[in-house]
Amino acid sequence: MEFHDVSYPYVVSETRLFLDRISKQYHAACGEKLTVTSLLRPMNRQPANAVAHSVHPTGMAIDMRIPRQGKCRSWLENTLLSLEKERVLDVTRERHPAHYHVAVYAKQYETRVAALESKDSQPTTHTQAQPTPEVTVSSGPANQHKYTVRKGDSLWEIAAKTGVSVAELRTANKLQGNRIDVGQKLLIPGAANDTTLLAANDVTTHRVNRGDTLWTIANRYGTSVKKLKQHNNTGKYLKVGQVLTIHGG
Repeated sequence: MEFHDVSYPYVVSETRLFLDRISKQYHAACGEKLTVTSLLRPMNRQPANAVAHSVHPTGMAIDMRIPRQGKCRSWLENTLLSLEKERVLDVTRERHPAHYHVAVYAKQYETRVAALESKDSQPTTHTQAQPTPEVTVSSGPANQHKYTVRKGDSLWEIAAKTGVSVAELRTANKLQGNRIDVGQKLLIPGAANDTTLLAANDVTTHRVNRGDTLWTIANRYGTSVKKLKQHNNTGKYLKVGQVLTIHGG
């Protein structure tokens, strides 16, 4: 770990543990160093756009630079979102300036790592056990969904539906400009491969997470956006924490 012109290089021990683990895994996956742009900030050194209850003064928050390479960006985003689903951290992609803001829940993360290390310490008679990564993330086709272009679609609208950026769509599909054709199948990068298909007449619920869209939820459960709207009397916008009813068949 290297420090360059850092005024307050401090975080709580559990956040330091998280940073040590994910930076090593990021380097192994991407071949480059993970860049952290901010750690602890005193109350009197908060920027003008900071929220009133910022977690940076607590030492539990990290700001990370968004990787330029698509494969590295997908790896990091998928890893952070997977850990958020396990409720050991909260991650937000902020715009001004562009970065990932990560708040680590100390007790939950410490418990998770202890469980991983306990698993690693189990004896094996074949090969030496390797440290368990935070999550197993694939950057290949298994971690992508496809979207079929419909009449009237644009890259911007598809990006909004699927929760990715126009630039990520262009990179994943090797597009030079904004032209797309009806019937064309586009790869949607970074979509978690956690499909849960329901049998006819089955009903389940889904609590909306940060980054969820009607399209990604419908794709996960093998239903349609139209059916989600009908069964939940909802428009195209969702709220984090909102509970949706999912009908199979």
